[in-house]
Amino acid sequence: MIIIDGSEGEGGGQVVRTACALSLVTGEPFRIANVRGGRDRPGLMRQHVTAIEAACAIGTATCEGLSVGSSEIAFRPGRIVPGEYQFAVGTAGSTALVLQTVLMPLLRADGPSRLVLEGGTHNPQAPPFEFLARAFLPILNHMGPKVCLRLVRHGFYPRGGGRIEVDITPAPLEPIACRERGAPAGCSARVLLAGLPLSIGERMMTAARKGLVDWPAPAFAIDELPADLGPGIVLLLERAFDHVTEVMSGFGRMGERAEAVAGTAARRIAGYAASGAFAGPYLADQLLLPMALAGGGSFTTVTPSKHSRTAASIIERFLGRRWSFTEDGEAGHRAELV
Repeated sequence: MIIIDGSEGEGGGQVVRTACALSLVTGEPFRIANVRGGRDRPGLMRQHVTAIEAACAIGTATCEGLSVGSSEIAFRPGRIVPGEYQFAVGTAGSTALVLQTVLMPLLRADGPSRLVLEGGTHNPQAPPFEFLARAFLPILNHMGPKVCLRLVRHGFYPRGGGRIEVDITPAPLEPIACRERGAPAGCSARVLLAGLPLSIGERMMTAARKGLVDWPAPAFAIDELPADLGPGIVLLLERAFDHVTEVMSGFGRMGERAEAVAGTAARRIAGYAASGAFAGPYLADQLLLPMALAGGGSFTTVTPSKHSRTAASIIERFLGRRWSFTEDGEAGHRAELV
């Protein structure tokens, strides 16, 4: 059994999700002590419990210590079973994080699967739906499988109530090299607004325009969603190139000015565009596991985050393969499985 200290590295839920996915794929059980020990509120939260329950369901697995607030779990995998599954976080906890836990194992199943995930689709602590659909899944599908994602209903923090549907057709993952992103192919800035005054969205959009002065006027838009989906507001910034699309977001929060949220998001997408790297920090996080399971791969990225280095450490524990991060001139850093 692999023993993991959940307080090491980024010390959050990524350790749990990555370990569950790899355990189902490899058949190796694990135990985590100090679950989310690096967080202000350590222990399992509702979304982590749902993610583990989902892993148990699709992988006929068992997990000791599975309850909200638990600081230690022991997970024993079984056989991965494809099929139709529905998982509800029950709060605004992220549907994306539940999907991250079960997606790679279901790509190893002997048949297709369909998932219905209910909870948060736009949560400040997780990738929004648009990131998964436009940045991550196109690259994953290029590696062999076919994964289709549909947004049925938005779910903002703290209310939740969102719904996404996922169709998964497995295929062997093929190694790919993602070094060059290609020529610019477009950009967009969208504010999604529900149950809040339009003026907040307008202020957010004005600040985004100031930070992205080289983006054309038609790229900026505000989408008012039905009020009963809110309250919630998010700025979605998309920068497309021939070979990759990066999506970065800024979520409105109580006590934080809309201008500050938009300014931070605009600086991040502008910094990525200026870097020459294939993947931004969030996309880099997502590429590590499928490339490791493919047995090879590489990509260029900005400075590797603590999230990425933590995921790489867990991958090495289960697969015995190490991710190397080295400086690569204008492209930032080169991530390569060695």
